[in-house]
Amino acid sequence: MLYYFFQHIWPDFPGAGLFNYLSFRAGMSFITALLFSLLVGKRIIKILRNMQIGETVRDLGLEGQKSKEGTPTMGGIIIILATLIPVLLFNDLSNIYVQLLLITLLWMGLIGFTDDYIKVIKKNKEGLAGKFKILGQIILGIVVGTVMLVNQNVTIRTEDFSAQTKVHKKLGENFKPAEKSLKTTIPLIKNNEFNYQSILNAVNHNWVKYTGILFILIVIFIITAVSNAANLTDGIDGLAAGTSAIIILALALLAWISGNILIADYLNIMYIPNIGEVSVFISAFAGALIGFLWFNAYPAQVFMGDTGSLTIGAIIAVVALFIRKELLLPLLAGIFVIENASVIMQRFWFKYTKKKYGAGRRVFLMAPIHHHFQKKGWHENKIVVRFWIMGIILAAISIISLKTR
Repeated sequence: MLYYFFQHIWPDFPGAGLFNYLSFRAGMSFITALLFSLLVGKRIIKILRNMQIGETVRDLGLEGQKSKEGTPTMGGIIIILATLIPVLLFNDLSNIYVQLLLITLLWMGLIGFTDDYIKVIKKNKEGLAGKFKILGQIILGIVVGTVMLVNQNVTIRTEDFSAQTKVHKKLGENFKPAEKSLKTTIPLIKNNEFNYQSILNAVNHNWVKYTGILFILIVIFIITAVSNAANLTDGIDGLAAGTSAIIILALALLAWISGNILIADYLNIMYIPNIGEVSVFISAFAGALIGFLWFNAYPAQVFMGDTGSLTIGAIIAVVALFIRKELLLPLLAGIFVIENASVIMQRFWFKYTKKKYGAGRRVFLMAPIHHHFQKKGWHENKIVVRFWIMGIILAAISIISLKTR
């Protein structure tokens, strides 16, 4: 709203031109979301406590676990509201990427809220049935994938666009290098552009016409996998919020770089028109996460619940898809991968050994892996801070990968 207001009065009003700069609006979004989280979050927590919307903790034999009984949950509401307000104030809402991120924020927030509501208010420990969560993620994947396929504003310019432009200028031709494409980026290798169409072309060139369906299935898989992985990571105070904030800040930088034609040309990476606006949204989301972390740090005053964790994972997945860096997620979101892998390994090995030996055996003392370290006697703070450090290292490597090929 402020963006459109100052666009209308510029250049008659001194300082209104600042709203033309992504860096200014991204900074303002971050500060606004952070302050909203800090100032309003406390009131929301009080409301949740008065409504007796508290966490029910299962006894897993972990130290200090029972002390968390009754801690307010559904704190993801703070993250969603603190993101929504600065986005409405500072973002260009006509941008298709921003529109899809708003849909993701509200849709996954609704699914997570429904799950928390059933658990806490209806006292049903099972919450929303898993098939309905998956269905919600599939619907989101179909919407995001389809829009990316058909919307004419979702385009890219490949890494050789600068050289091509020079050639056409020399010939006196008008060159429009922006194109509809299913190309993405493979990290850490030379000539790192990859077209999903080549998968079907390698199998049978007649199947190329089904590339759109393949792409939508890939989008569904990525959104579902990252959203559920973020949910698994939300197990101890500050872990999910802190690691997610690190990932989100890295994505904000990548989005800004991808949307700046000069920097994209200098780094020789894929330039994506209109994607820079996403950095304003992500900055708001990062500010909301850090503000929420103020209350979620040990000992937590509030838990995010599925309202927050499912939304966080979906936002990370969708942003990565927009900036064509989804194949970077196993590295950038490595903490999520480790958490998810530990659960899969634990379940597989337990079932396998139970079938073979008659008694199930475990790889870890408990899964997800953060509980394994708790079982070994590590304090929650030590686990969280060390996971954050690992997350920062992975984010740094991910950013360096822009030129490490």
